Amino acid sequence: MSQETGSNRRTGVTLLGVAACMVGLSFAAVPLYRIFCQVTGFGGTPLRASVVNEVILDETITVTFDASTETGMPWVFRPVQKNMEIPIGETGLAFYSAHNPTDRPIAGTAVFNVTPFKVGPYFVKIDCFCFQEQVLQPGETVDMPVTFYVDPEIRDDRSTEEVKGITLSYTFYETDLPEGYRTAFDAREAAAGTTVN
Repeated sequence: MSQETGSNRRTGVTLLGVAACMVGLSFAAVPLYRIFCQVTGFGGTPLRASVVNEVILDETITVTFDASTETGMPWVFRPVQKNMEIPIGETGLAFYSAHNPTDRPIAGTAVFNVTPFKVGPYFVKIDCFCFQEQVLQPGETVDMPVTFYVDPEIRDDRSTEEVKGITLSYTFYETDLPEGYRTAFDAREAAAGTTVN
């Protein structure tokens, strides 16, 4: 084998290796970016905490609640309250309502953010319906809670000291029903003598 042929082969193998790495990184990018946002609050992604905050300021902030669904998601999804004025640091409890108007069970997952984006590191969720997949039966309506607080450190940050309001937004996406769920529903419908399309 000539020296030139060996060099071409090494170059080809190297390029294939680089291409394989790029494909692998592209699949890992979305989950890694999501984790990065959840840890840092980047892009308006609220942080998560397992305990309530103990420092409460005398100053209040207005939280506005927003809801939408992806195109094709048949749920009717809305906030129960439009907004809430809450002391900074105090734990708040808000509800979103979801209704499945169809004749089939539908699973959904919510994605969320806050605006302005720069307050993401200071909006902390303790518990939220968005932490897990939701399944609504045909015709079912549920009120889903979110427990949160605004970190008092928002007032120590020069870039957020003027913020008087935060908007918490959710978008629900339809997802596949959990394993075995559709089969159980179809069996119930068959036993009742009806057919689901």
